[in-house]
Amino acid sequence: MTTPLMAEALEIAKSLALEAGGIIANNLSVGKQVDFKGVVDPVTSIDRQCEDLILAGLRDAFPAHGIVAEETGGRATESGPCWYVDPIDGTCNFVHSLPHCAVSIAQFVDGRPQVAVVYDPSRNELYEAQNGDGARCNGNGIRVSSSARLDRSLLVTGFPYDRRDKSAFYLAYFEAFLCRAQDLRRLGSAALDLCWVACGRFEGFFEWGLQPWDTAAGWLILREAGGTVTDFRGHGYDPSGRSILASNGLIHQQCLEVLHTVSAAER
Repeated sequence: MTTPLMAEALEIAKSLALEAGGIIANNLSVGKQVDFKGVVDPVTSIDRQCEDLILAGLRDAFPAHGIVAEETGGRATESGPCWYVDPIDGTCNFVHSLPHCAVSIAQFVDGRPQVAVVYDPSRNELYEAQNGDGARCNGNGIRVSSSARLDRSLLVTGFPYDRRDKSAFYLAYFEAFLCRAQDLRRLGSAALDLCWVACGRFEGFFEWGLQPWDTAAGWLILREAGGTVTDFRGHGYDPSGRSILASNGLIHQQCLEVLHTVSAAER
């Protein structure tokens, strides 16, 4: 049920996401100052600028709330409100001027998702959800697809930052789904992957090694659009866990069976 506090939180998150998205759009096609947090993990001055903007806005509006953000860190609060912020989900795409990245902002209260916003500045698509109030894109309700067959489903995935060390492990999952689904994509933004399952562009998404700020907002948006989100074993999803399987719900068990087959072969 929507409350005035949830509505206020959503409006502030939307405003900050749109403002940060404007910065991203203005800098997408220009040269960037790039550093590396790891071998394949870039960060730009625009990531930091957008995060500073979002965090300043959240702290001004909600000074007592916890915040966990990709670039500046933070610790999740076990009780009360906590925000998860990814200023640019899809930084590698952004570095290469590939127009597929997003701002992701979510509010959790007592460990449960309450408000979510994902903004794609390249397509000007603003995804939003409140707990119990459905999901929307640019103000219009969205819903997962009605496909009930894995072999007629389009899936999307990603690869963690340790992919050079564990490429065979991750490719085993990729190959298993490639042989069973209609087709498979890898686009580079988990937040948008989840939103695109929510609006029916994909039937499913799976990935290892994501962080809470990658999935917190997309999780609620997909759930409110009628989807299902678990870990690879089918257990309730934990944003701090190691794996995520998200689907339209209708193919979820079929996906879990594929994952189980690969996991059994890995033992």
